[in-house]
Parts: sequence; structure tokens; C-alpha cells
Amino acid sequence: MKKIKLGNTGLSVSPVGFGVLTIGATQLNMPVEQGAGLIKYALSKGINFFDTAQYYETYPYLRMGLENTDISRSNPDRPVICSKCLGSTYNDMEYAINEALRELNTDIIDIFLLHEVRSEQDYRWRDGALQCLKDYKAKGSITAIGLSTHHVDVTELAASEPDIDVVFPLINYAGLGIRHYDHAGTAEDMAAAIAACHKAGKGVFAMKAFGGGNLTGSYVKALEYVRDLDGVDSIMVGIGDYDQIDRLAEFAEGTLDRNYVPDLSGKKMFIEPGNCITCGACADRCPNNAITMGSYMAEIDHSICLTCGYCAPVCPVRALIML
Repeated sequence: MKKIKLGNTGLSVSPVGFGVLTIGATQLNMPVEQGAGLIKYALSKGINFFDTAQYYETYPYLRMGLENTDISRSNPDRPVICSKCLGSTYNDMEYAINEALRELNTDIIDIFLLHEVRSEQDYRWRDGALQCLKDYKAKGSITAIGLSTHHVDVTELAASEPDIDVVFPLINYAGLGIRHYDHAGTAEDMAAAIAACHKAGKGVFAMKAFGGGNLTGSYVKALEYVRDLDGVDSIMVGIGDYDQIDRLAEFAEGTLDRNYVPDLSGKKMFIEPGNCITCGACADRCPNNAITMGSYMAEIDHSICLTCGYCAPVCPVRALIML
């Protein structure tokens, strides 16, 4: 599988990446051996780019999946690992970096991000964490630093920030989950912000091409839309089985049947606990009254859920996913 230069970072990544969140405890909750097997298989298919985070608690999967692979800084062809931290202070980030290095048994994490930056104020508030990233980059423990975001305004900001090497924005053709300041954003506005980052030399890898699984029925359309955007170097996809790896590899290599439609019969709707703001929009939209509002998040009654996906477009924070 061909590799693509990630902006000006010097890193080369596969055009599709393995989002490790999906196999972890908050989603599919796979046994470590099973999830590690998927990671090993992805490597064998040419996928060399893996995304995780402190919050995901998925380091054991990556450590086992990469145990026979040289991921030290002395290997220029090592797999590229990205991790992230939600913390705001220097100490928060330092703990997260050293935890990742220790848990993955490596001396370098190629990409480390400020996780889920939601506004310019939020970005400035994390100045201590950013300084820590800069210090560890100077030490050689990190190759590139950046941020992940669902917000157009934050992506626009990243284009002009000299300390940001890479950006991990949410983008899909339907605009599901895109935010612009405190309201819904559009795919067109995010695409323009991504192009600005690319023009500024930032590496860009995209998340949620399938809109949290809700666009998976338009598999080729969803991936081609993101791939063809000006400035997107790679697409990070949450992976849960071997067939998904095969299809992504075929897409990356240009051999996937353009009429391919995955089997969605076994999929279910889920709520991401960290994102739900209990606004009630999904419950109001559900045609079968399968969603109710709990104390801390929305709840889905799978016995009556139609898996129609009508709830996802009205969620302002992309908390609804299909797995």
C-alpha cells in the first residue's frame, strides 16, 4: 500500500488508518488478544497508521498487536502511532505522554494531540499542555504535535498556529457532527478550513468519514468524498473486524468494487458517553420511541430500535454512532 507524506512532519502514513477506539471497552469491548489480532492483520495489509488516546484505554491492544514490530525511534519505517490527551495542564500532558510511552513500550509516540478542542478559548486554556508537548517534541519523544476537533473554527485557528503540526478534524459528506462555534457547521466550511491547514503545511488526517457509522451504507461515496478533499492526507476509520480491514485496504489500493455496500443487518445504535449532552433531540426524532433521556446521557432500548439512523443527523455533538 502506498504511503503519503503527512504535511511537513516527515512522517509517511497509509491513506487509511486504524482507529483503535472501536475495539476498546467503551464500544465493542473485545478481549485484548482479539483486538490485537486485528491490529496485526491491518499491518500485514499495509495499514501503518494507528490512532488511540489516553481516554480510550486501548494501549494494551496496541502493545500486543505491535509486540513483534520495531516501533523505536531508530526504525524510520516504524508504524505511526497517534495518541491524545484531554488534559489542560503541563502535568496532565506529561503524565499522559509518559503513560503512553510506558504502556506501549516505546521511546517515541509519533503524534500527540490536544484531544477534542472545542473553541479558541479551550485551545488557549490548554497552553500548559501545549508547552509540555513542545518540550517533549524537543526531546525527541514526539515527532509531531497537534489537535483533534469537531469544530470548523478550531480547524481554521490551527492553520495559523505555528506550534500545530497536524490536525485531526471531523468531516463527512453529510456534515454529521460538524460544529462551528456554538452551532452546527457544514461540510463545505470544514473542507475550506482543512484546505487552509494544508496550504499552511499542516498534516491532516480526517475522522468520522462515515458519520459515526451512520453513512456506512454509502460506503464508497463516504470515503471518496473525504479522500478527494483538498488537504486530506489520510482517513482514520474505527475498525471492528477483518472484513473492514480488507475493504479499506481495497479502497486504498483502488481495487474495491464501487458498488460495494456492507452488510448492516447486525449493526446497532449506541451513545458515546463522553459526548452526549442530554439535549433530547434524538429522543424527539426517534420514530419508535426507542430513545429516552437518562440522568447523564440518552439511553437506547435496542429491543425496539429500528436502526433507521434518523436520530444521528439531529444530534448536535455526534454522540450517536452505529456499530
